[in-house]
Amino acid sequence: MALRGINGLREAEAGEFTRRALVNGRLDLTEAEGLADLLEAETEQQRRAALAVAGGALRREIEEWRSQLVDLSAQAEAAIDYVGDDNETQVDEQRVHRDAARLVEDWRDWLGRPPAELIHQGVRVVLAGPPNAGKSSLLNALVGQDRAIVTEVAGTTRDIIEVPLALGGFPLTLVDTAGLRDTTDVVERLGVTLARSQVSAADVLIWLGEVADCPDMPVVVLLHAQSDCRPPAPPGTMPVSARTGQGLPELRSRLIELARGISPASDALLLNRRQANALEMAVEALTPVPDDLVLMADCLRHARSALDQLTGRAGFEDVLDALFGRFCLGK
Repeated sequence: MALRGINGLREAEAGEFTRRALVNGRLDLTEAEGLADLLEAETEQQRRAALAVAGGALRREIEEWRSQLVDLSAQAEAAIDYVGDDNETQVDEQRVHRDAARLVEDWRDWLGRPPAELIHQGVRVVLAGPPNAGKSSLLNALVGQDRAIVTEVAGTTRDIIEVPLALGGFPLTLVDTAGLRDTTDVVERLGVTLARSQVSAADVLIWLGEVADCPDMPVVVLLHAQSDCRPPAPPGTMPVSARTGQGLPELRSRLIELARGISPASDALLLNRRQANALEMAVEALTPVPDDLVLMADCLRHARSALDQLTGRAGFEDVLDALFGRFCLGK
């Protein structure tokens, strides 16, 4: 309170110090994004991934790409603009074309990696099945608190309930969905439509219905839910009871195993959606790589511009406002 009384002194805005560091060239936009992710990290995997980006690992990759682009541009521009001895300005056009194509392939490899959001938001685990199959009870049991409403009335869950959960150091997002069935209730029918869309977007599907009715998904865990009051589990299913706790340790272990297989390595450098979009622009600028050096020089300039958006050299205030709004005061 005493400091507020000093003339000209004000409270720092969210992310103001980091924004000043960016504007003054002490760090680039990728490092600032890494710092924002570090502040929000809740698991060890998230922390390590954010530290790598905040420490400049991605910036150094981009600087190397840009250096190669500048070198290729210099060769192309020299062949176009310099008037003099042919021996002095002779350019190996095939080599320039080959190096540009190799750079594009490198970028495509990066775009083929899992998105950074998979680490930040976690593996998406969707609980699905018919009404009253025990989905909401199971979600509450896994989380350790009541997050979803549980009643004996079929069709209680009509919206999507998402709950973050860390298991074995891996971030997960548990998603409770409406029971899948045909219904004349307008609201429930909307919930069923949402549930089907969540099933199709799941990284891991936990199915609590009949095995024969399970949707065709790459990664599925078949459960025999409410096992404390049902006949023995069919072959290939895991008996689980949210009431007695039967099978919950095994289910958690299975989810950790699947998350480990789906999640990228803790030291992997990944691109977020904004970064991937900028890199896609660089790929598009050089696809296909022109044979004509005049066209190639222009395409190389567009590719450099896309990389400058990656690092924030080509600043855009709306992106900066959205980023630094995630920071705490000052920081």
